[in-house]
Amino acid sequence: MAHGGLIVAVDAIDVRFPTSRELDGSDAMNPEPDYSAAYVAIRTSGGEEGFGLAFTVGRGNDVQVAAIRALAPLVVGLPVADVLGDLRGFSERLTGDSQLRWLGPHKGAIHMAAGAIVNAAWDLYARREGKPLWRLLAEMPPAQLVGLVDFRYLRDALTPEEALDILRRAAPGREQRQKELLARGYPAYTTTPGWLGYTDEKLVRLAREAVADGFGLIKLKVGADNDVDIRRVALAREAVGAGTRIAIDANQAWGVEQAIAWLRSLAPYDPYWIEEPTSPDDILGHAAIRRAVMPIKVATGEHCHNQVMFKQLLQAGAIDVLQLDATRVAGVNENIAILLLAAKFGVPVCPHAGGVGLCEMVQHLAMFDYVAVSGSTEGRVIEYVDHLHQHFADPVVIREGHYVAPEAPGIGARMHPESVAAYTFPDGPQWSHVRAPST
Repeated sequence: MAHGGLIVAVDAIDVRFPTSRELDGSDAMNPEPDYSAAYVAIRTSGGEEGFGLAFTVGRGNDVQVAAIRALAPLVVGLPVADVLGDLRGFSERLTGDSQLRWLGPHKGAIHMAAGAIVNAAWDLYARREGKPLWRLLAEMPPAQLVGLVDFRYLRDALTPEEALDILRRAAPGREQRQKELLARGYPAYTTTPGWLGYTDEKLVRLAREAVADGFGLIKLKVGADNDVDIRRVALAREAVGAGTRIAIDANQAWGVEQAIAWLRSLAPYDPYWIEEPTSPDDILGHAAIRRAVMPIKVATGEHCHNQVMFKQLLQAGAIDVLQLDATRVAGVNENIAILLLAAKFGVPVCPHAGGVGLCEMVQHLAMFDYVAVSGSTEGRVIEYVDHLHQHFADPVVIREGHYVAPEAPGIGARMHPESVAAYTFPDGPQWSHVRAPST
């Protein structure tokens, strides 16, 4: 690999946006969220940079930034060529440190911290290669992709040989799908109309605008009040008509039996999927809900800790839709494993992207999946929300309800320096006059 040098710094910056002021992002479990990012910059002795982040909400960023800083000594001083030449080994170095691993293992703030740093390393790699991440991955030989995955806990569900076969079967169509992706983009759905704190009038107006903008699926937040949910879902159905899909998202608000009863009350309005109907850790609960509420699909994954939990959700027949997240698990390597698992089990991946920078980052994973793994966009859409993109150097572009494939090198996480400076907590000018705790 060209260029030498060392990693000389891993910066972690607490960036928070006051989204609670307009109730953007509000749902049954997060009524007044301030969308936040533990923002990571890897810097090299040659002046190169790579960027990543972990998405959090408000005060959670205190813990997330501290976790990233705890991992930084494992990274600073490493030769850049060694890191980029063995990104699986780099990932395992961060997730396998015995003292910090104890805080997971492979879950929670310490795992997300590893993911933010791993993603920043991938960003550095993609920038060096002059390619967007989706193209960098999609053009890798199948054997190289398989070599990025840790199969230790997956072999009972997916072997390296099976993963290699999945990728080899998709290889002949890669070039054509890449052309189609560049021409048409990747299907999107929008959560913009559905935040729980919005008025009925705002919900209806934004739902109609979404259909006019070319979105074939909108998503509404539910779970706080059954009567209110029935009213809002009915209003949305009336606004968009029978031809537009409506997904609903409970954000973990219900127990298993409560979820089943609540969903039966909403069934007359033909919800396409129910997202996070119960605890994200309850694999058997998701399976029970799925059996009880068919044909409503069950979707989850944005709070799924790691590839092992995704493996079990698939083995248990607990989900119809897998919603991976760019920053919840330990970065690109683990998400490649999750995409391969989903392909093995034939479950479509519809990534989560409601948050800071998630649209910018997760589009690369979905596009890689289409070009090189599943080979399909059937039943697959990427979430889109319309706020905070202006803070990113390479913001997403949506055209006629589709993500336009990014051409800029990297993973999409790089923020404008002036945005970072303005929204750094607690001393940035957007926060320095606010002394109440961030929510």
